[in-house]
Amino acid sequence: QKKRRAATARRQHLKSAMLQLAATEIEKEAAAKEVEKQNYLAEHCPPLSLPGSMQELQDLCRKLHAKIESVDEDRYDTEMKLQKTNKELEDLSLKLFDLKGKFKRPPLRRVRMSADAMLRALLGSKHKVCMDLRANLKQVKKEDTEKEKDLRDVGDWRKNIEEKSGMEGRKKMFEAGE
Repeated sequence: QKKRRAATARRQHLKSAMLQLAATEIEKEAAAKEVEKQNYLAEHCPPLSLPGSMQELQDLCRKLHAKIESVDEDRYDTEMKLQKTNKELEDLSLKLFDLKGKFKRPPLRRVRMSADAMLRALLGSKHKVCMDLRANLKQVKKEDTEKEKDLRDVGDWRKNIEEKSGMEGRKKMFEAGE
């Protein structure tokens, strides 16, 4: 137990010594950053000397406004470049994710959809595309045959029951429905 206590005390002492060293390093880094900042400002921003006359003061203001505009343009350009690269990175990461195949593809269900609805879903609601294929067909008037006239004239359902029975009758009923 004495050895354990000694090892624990030594570990705590080493930990406190490391924390003290880290704190001094952080202080040194902060001081170095401050000195670097002062040097940069002294190099790039000379001290401002205000002229005495009104004309010189207006010229100085114009120069400052021109500098501000150029800096603002540069800032805007860099922001646009940053946004563009961020978008490219996002797209590339999505492509990479797709290539890795980490996601599960959901099972596809069969959906009944008309051609108009499908085009509307693909192109969005902005585009109004009509795929009515029957609209472009030539209209043909159906000529009444004597047989059809007879069937219409017959009021008794028992006379044409044999015609409608079986598959041929169903087919005729289906064709007549269209």
